[in-house]
Amino acid sequence: MHTPVRPNVLNMVPYSPGKPIEEVKRELGLETVIKLASNENPMGPSPRAMEAIRGAVADLNLYPDGAGYGLKHAISKRFGVPAYSIVLGNGSDEIIQNIGLIFLGNPTDEVIAATPSFSRYEAVARLADCKIVNVPLNNGLRHDLKAMAAAVTSNTKLIFIANPNNPTGTIVTKTEFDAFMADVPDSVTVILDEAYYEFACQAPDYLSSIPYILAGRNVVGLRTFSKAYGLAGLRVGYGFVPSWIEDPINRARLTFNVNNLAQLAGVAALADDDHVRRTMANNAKGLDILVKGLQEEGATVPPSHTNFVFADIHRQARPVFDALLRKGIIVRPGDIFGTPTYLRITVGTEAENHAFVEAFRSVMREPAKI
Repeated sequence: MHTPVRPNVLNMVPYSPGKPIEEVKRELGLETVIKLASNENPMGPSPRAMEAIRGAVADLNLYPDGAGYGLKHAISKRFGVPAYSIVLGNGSDEIIQNIGLIFLGNPTDEVIAATPSFSRYEAVARLADCKIVNVPLNNGLRHDLKAMAAAVTSNTKLIFIANPNNPTGTIVTKTEFDAFMADVPDSVTVILDEAYYEFACQAPDYLSSIPYILAGRNVVGLRTFSKAYGLAGLRVGYGFVPSWIEDPINRARLTFNVNNLAQLAGVAALADDDHVRRTMANNAKGLDILVKGLQEEGATVPPSHTNFVFADIHRQARPVFDALLRKGIIVRPGDIFGTPTYLRITVGTEAENHAFVEAFRSVMREPAKI
């Protein structure tokens, strides 16, 4: 006999990460593999962050600052949000989980999220053994905010909105969000997941969570150093929260949840505007290359405000994914999102983007070899 695991945990779907480069090399006997599956920054980490890490390795015997004072105040100075309205996490994923821990606890509690969207929203509901209400995206692969507002009941505790959305790359506008908030009761906490904020913030009418939080609205904004700043391997995210949410999150989170190197790298990366500019320039050029190459082979690609594209190739995508893998190109097949004719492709370096287009063209024009 053994201690029984809660049934709701066994009903959770484990996260499916993209295949690691070394694993693909071993499995297929390839010398060169290009990974365009996990929305990582092809420009690498912020150089300033790397310098900060090198200067801190002698202090690894010391515990990190549990309060994250330096990183919180750097974020506060950069974005004009009081430090007491900032929380840190081992990636923004941990903050999502902590939000679930402090708000969800009854089987009748409800969480609303779009589908397809980031899998951790449903996971946090399943872990709490409460109800997940999935609202399909509209025909433009964008959040259907009217339908999400209509799904609110007296049991609704949380609404997650990925803006931009993963895996589709589409955004919610400020005009749409303001109309949505007018229909959502103040008792419901709305979480704006802004993991790709830096890629989208120049879009007309794109909204930021910050003005709503400063105005005292029941809104949480989540951001990360994993994407634009290239620190995915350090796992450091942050959130803007109403002051009354900061205390319970800090009670629930793990002690020393953000390590020393992550905190120091975050401070340094936040000041590395040159690295972000290089990242944005590479991304804009890369999106053009990918979209053009995909469209030339008949794919439909919605406008992306991220560092990836979500392409409907109008055929089952899993065999195409497998064929690309054999050519040393790792992308994401859409069936894991419930969209079996789609591929999600991360923007790489210019050479990597062209390599994908060449491999995709070859695969699509030789269907007998798939």
